[in-house]
Amino acid sequence: MAASNRDYYEVLGVSRDAGAEEIQRAYRRLARRWHPDLNKEPGAEERFKEISEAYQVLSDPDTRARYDRFGPAWQQAQAREGAASEAAGPFGGGGPFGGAGGRRVYVNTGGSGFGQGGFGAGGFGGADFEDLLGGLFGGAGRGGDGFGRMPGADREAEITLGVEDAYSGGQRRITLNTSGGPRSYEVNIPAGVTDGQRIRLAGQGGTGSGGGPAGDLYLVVRLAPHPRYRVQGRDVTVDLPVSPWEAALGASVPVETPGGPARVELPPGSSSGRRLRLRGRGLPNPRGPAGDLYAEVKIMVPPEPTPDERDLFRRLAEQSRFDPRVHGESKR
Repeated sequence: MAASNRDYYEVLGVSRDAGAEEIQRAYRRLARRWHPDLNKEPGAEERFKEISEAYQVLSDPDTRARYDRFGPAWQQAQAREGAASEAAGPFGGGGPFGGAGGRRVYVNTGGSGFGQGGFGAGGFGGADFEDLLGGLFGGAGRGGDGFGRMPGADREAEITLGVEDAYSGGQRRITLNTSGGPRSYEVNIPAGVTDGQRIRLAGQGGTGSGGGPAGDLYLVVRLAPHPRYRVQGRDVTVDLPVSPWEAALGASVPVETPGGPARVELPPGSSSGRRLRLRGRGLPNPRGPAGDLYAEVKIMVPPEPTPDERDLFRRLAEQSRFDPRVHGESKR
């Protein structure tokens, strides 16, 4: 059995109170992804061994109880408790790999594929091994390569979208560099897709073997930086440039949104940094309320004032008692 320093629950990605079915589902999902005959990434075989080891222990009520009690020292505790069972051999009796419990899962200890070396009929050979292949990979027995029907591995790739494309969605043609060279896909982008959201392309992943189905391709969305919009979740923030007199007197101001132009009511006496909310004008949400758009006030002054503008600003400076450095209090 491979030695793992990681917590078995962490390896399978389940909580410590997970039920048997949840543990089995987690194992099947991870095994499909990391099986060394489906996944050629460096380290896939070691990852698969670790996953299988964790499942071996947590799928058996007796060994799981020992692991929950003793942690990484569960095998030593079992050896102390089961001196009598040692006479039956290292894998006999009620031990973690014996034939007396439920179905067992094989841990590949050498080579890139499944094998039966060294375990015998009381361990992982015979019906238990056949049952594993049929139950895990949906097969009906072994094929000529010894594995039966096995689905292809799921794949993952990133795609970059502009904020406007994420807002509107629609059909897009994308090209990805794969191990077999560039490949194009027709993708339906959901309207309102967010950064980090995954889009599933069924059957576009790794090729199955023995007549097994192909895996899926998951496209992870990344939103490209935008010169105008700042996106957080489904909410969008945009700068709202206004003149000093609009900020002071209030105005109806046009604002650009990912869905097109809109107008926002600027209250009198607005300072830079004030955020005005346009409910529902952020990214749409097919399963709930849309995000909001926040227009952030940014007061702008004429870069090159005309003589008349200079005169007006000068007169305002002479007559106004407002001092922004004392937080809007009047001059004394």
